[in-house]
Amino acid sequence: MWRSRSSDDVGRMMSVATAHWELVFWEHQGGAQAAVLGPEAKASPAPVPDDAVFFGISFALGTSMPHIPVSRLVGGNAAIPDVTRRSLWLKGSAWHVPDYDNAEAFVRRMVREGIVDVDPVVPAVLSGTGPEVSERTLQRRFVAATGLTQGAIRQIHRARQAAVLIQEGLPTQEVVHRLGYFDQPHLARSLKRYVGRTATQLSAPDETEPLSLLYKTFP
Repeated sequence: MWRSRSSDDVGRMMSVATAHWELVFWEHQGGAQAAVLGPEAKASPAPVPDDAVFFGISFALGTSMPHIPVSRLVGGNAAIPDVTRRSLWLKGSAWHVPDYDNAEAFVRRMVREGIVDVDPVVPAVLSGTGPEVSERTLQRRFVAATGLTQGAIRQIHRARQAAVLIQEGLPTQEVVHRLGYFDQPHLARSLKRYVGRTATQLSAPDETEPLSLLYKTFP
């Protein structure tokens, strides 16, 4: 879970690649909105509404909403209709809009009512203990449940980790060695694709276009 507020002087930011889908709620100019944000396979700049308040729930890999297939949301989003500050409609039922304090209860209700489901193949594969089925079957179920391939998810996670290490001051050569990149050009390509920044930019961030490694930007 996360929460944030935008400022008047930031009109856009870098939307960093992420393997997770999220349920996001925000208030802007007196109105309330909500959307399911899909995984992002690459970094891209995105607008940020001024003076808006956000709250988001990021779901574990393998979790999905069967009525909104995550594989159709990669790089996109699905707006949730009829949202007010107090309520929303979700799969034909009225729900109270969650906040940071009751989000876990909100998710538990989603599980009880079958709004979300989990394919156990995904956590099993990620832990190296996948079921004894064909590689093609594993890949198909993995993509259906996450929207991304195993390789893409590993690359995204590694690039995000590399960005954090560089921002913390670790030399790029040490990052290459620690995370298993072939060389510095390999690291540079990965950062540019998945984080939208070079190592130099991460070491001295540009305040005119903020970067968040914790969440994506909004529709």
